[in-house]
Amino acid sequence: MNKEQWQKMKEGKGFIAALDQSKTSTPRTLENYGISKEMYHSDEEMFDLIHEFRKRIITSPSFSGDKILGVILFKHTMDKKIDGKYTADYLWDVKGIVPFLKVDKGLEEVNKGVRLMKPIKDLDNVLDVAIERHIFGTKMRSLIVEANREGIHELVNQQFELAQKIIDKGLVPILEPEIDIHSEDKIVSEKILRQEILDHLNKLPKDVNMIFKLSIPDLPAFYQPLILDGHVLRTCGLSGGYRRDEANDNLREDYGMIATYSRALIQDLNIEQSDKEFDMYLKEAIDSIYNASIT
Repeated sequence: MNKEQWQKMKEGKGFIAALDQSKTSTPRTLENYGISKEMYHSDEEMFDLIHEFRKRIITSPSFSGDKILGVILFKHTMDKKIDGKYTADYLWDVKGIVPFLKVDKGLEEVNKGVRLMKPIKDLDNVLDVAIERHIFGTKMRSLIVEANREGIHELVNQQFELAQKIIDKGLVPILEPEIDIHSEDKIVSEKILRQEILDHLNKLPKDVNMIFKLSIPDLPAFYQPLILDGHVLRTCGLSGGYRRDEANDNLREDYGMIATYSRALIQDLNIEQSDKEFDMYLKEAIDSIYNASIT
């Protein structure tokens, strides 16, 4: 593990940018950017286009380690290069930003009010490649749809079981048990989830560290027990479908919680913008998210 990167994630000011759109979410991301489905004809073309978009973001002057602590990458982008360097090396060597990798393979259908992760059959191989590419940590997402105690228990178990495999490889996992922001019993789900996480944390050895990426809670300061737990490197809030202004307003209510946004970060970017205009809109987004993360 890179100790300098660990220290930055523990003590640094800023937020984590999520540039890990999957095969499912990439078409919508490209369309919002101004690239319609008619402009590519295969998955490979699609992934090349989204890599160029991510590359444009990463190489923009305003995208730097001064305000961005880490970036979550999709495997395709991890395997690509920027200015002759693998993406993770470019992020750290040039920008001073810590690289993470999305490792989940999508979600199962709803059962017991939750969507567990699909099996990650090649996890060991993915982690070995991530280590070769100088990745610091990983991210894996599952989803809570309703306040079903049994389902949430199974979901948290799955997150922690996979997290341990990642920790055993010397990487730092980001656990993302997202709660649907449109859930009618979101607050109840948050209470169940918080207790499940704390119960699991209490069983861990003292030297184990992880990061949490959670839906911004409805109750202010709700995740303070996690933020203060010695096992937790950072606690992050995801935008989860909120527009950036709304997500930032909600985030400010949780002292110590930093942002880890995807759509809310890139919502104003368009392929037709000049590089100067592109960087202007990106800087505006970065500044606002940074300010909400340090409040």
